[in-house]
Amino acid sequence: MLKQELVDELNILLHYNLTTTLEGIKIHKDADTSVIDAVARLYQKGLVTQADGGYLTDLGRTAAEHAQACHIILTSG
Repeated sequence: MLKQELVDELNILLHYNLTTTLEGIKIHKDADTSVIDAVARLYQKGLVTQADGGYLTDLGRTAAEHAQACHIILTSG
């Protein structure tokens, strides 16, 4: 079973546009606490460049590619 924290992190990775490396995300201070915390954890894990989002690192891009592929497979058909 997936813990909610991991689900929250995966949801963040699903928001990244993988067609360009020039586009990141910004999580605002008034966002839900679970979102703010999830992005901070991704930053601590070295997947994003800023504690409030930013760009994907190389490792983050790989993780986002896998997360997005999994999402497509599980939601298609």
